Amino acid sequence: MRTEEVTHKFHFGLKILQTLAGLSACAMLATLVSISEPAARSQVPPTPATTPAAAPAAPPAQAPAQSPSATLTRVSPKDVLGIWQGTLHIEQVNRDLRLEVRITQAAAGEYKTVFYSIDQGGQPLGANKTSFENGTLTFTMDAIGGKYLGKMSPDGKMIAGTWTQGPNPIPLNLDRTTEDAAWPIPEPLKPMAADANPSFDVATIKPNNSGATQMQGLVIQGRKFLTRASSLEDLISFAYNVQTKQIAGGPSWIGSDRYDIEALPDVEGVPNSQQIRVMIQKLIADRFKLTFHHEQRDMPAYVLEVAKGGQKLTPNQSKAQLPGLGLGPGTGGGITLRAINATMGDFTGFLQILVLDRPVVDRTGITGRYDLKCTFTPDDSQFNGHPPRLPPPSGGDAATTADAPAAPSLYEAMQQELGLKLTPEKTAVDVIVIDHVEKPSPN
Repeated sequence: MRTEEVTHKFHFGLKILQTLAGLSACAMLATLVSISEPAARSQVPPTPATTPAAAPAAPPAQAPAQSPSATLTRVSPKDVLGIWQGTLHIEQVNRDLRLEVRITQAAAGEYKTVFYSIDQGGQPLGANKTSFENGTLTFTMDAIGGKYLGKMSPDGKMIAGTWTQGPNPIPLNLDRTTEDAAWPIPEPLKPMAADANPSFDVATIKPNNSGATQMQGLVIQGRKFLTRASSLEDLISFAYNVQTKQIAGGPSWIGSDRYDIEALPDVEGVPNSQQIRVMIQKLIADRFKLTFHHEQRDMPAYVLEVAKGGQKLTPNQSKAQLPGLGLGPGTGGGITLRAINATMGDFTGFLQILVLDRPVVDRTGITGRYDLKCTFTPDDSQFNGHPPRLPPPSGGDAATTADAPAAPSLYEAMQQELGLKLTPEKTAVDVIVIDHVEKPSPN
């Protein structure tokens, strides 16, 4: 699979960027894995997987909903504490997103910012750092690669600024408001029962004749499952968490014919990642008449282990159902891989399906869910030889990028930033051998 214009979020629950392996955990990442559309999508705050966001994802911890309290009360007209809201207009896709920002006092001289994308589900997304100096507000959200920079008006009623989540900043002015006048924050969708065994109740499969050569998205939006330009090979890879080299047999069209699919589960609630995989397994068995058997075969693979010195992962504190993984522009001419609320299984699945050219075997022994990021320069073996074409950052970050040393290789970056190492090794892996498959009937 090639990845171009990847704002791509591997999202299991919130959305990031959403397409392939994941599903999200942070409020702005609404994708399963998002290998997204054109450049503009990288600018759109991620849609939560609990209503995934798009083109970036959901709340990584420290993002509890705020209720009115003394901490929201400003002490002067020019104090930044309080509730702010504004509309972000994404011109390339002609879409408006209402955004609400609540700033409270965390400790002496420190601020706590919680960000809500009202039209993407309204899940809370906590800022990593907030500063307000000389009338200038800045807050950053590492989970989605987002940054806000704005200047308060003399009367303290408005902040004129820009939101950056991708190569170019987008104007975003915030108006001060009150609890009574603030846009209501949507109630989060409830998770599907953990013991539910869902199927897709309604599923529409249509040929995609756009000429796309890679999957353009695999996403959960609320309860709705959407995928664009997916081949059957893509669906098998995702449903069974295997690399395409682990799929044997079958006609050539399973990798070349592409489809758009929309489907709704027959059970209420937002599914977790395993429930999504199960529904896709049932769908391809029913509509593509897929039957296969498993074999163990030796083949070149990568083994993921903890590097000397120990892992450097940050535990995720949210209780979200799904993870979010994605790619964006990085310093030193590199690509930044971000994961939110991800297990090692989510991470290795993302690597082997989207980035690497062979299966990845997890031998880390690491359990739990983590937030992580690393910036690397891809080599010719990665992204099927076609790394995503991501414009370098602009504005204030451009100078930083220009002065930064060249980003290291993926293998070096993982050791330096994550405390993990990838080692090539020939080992036994599970292989799906196709016995029978048919093209789906049109509907």
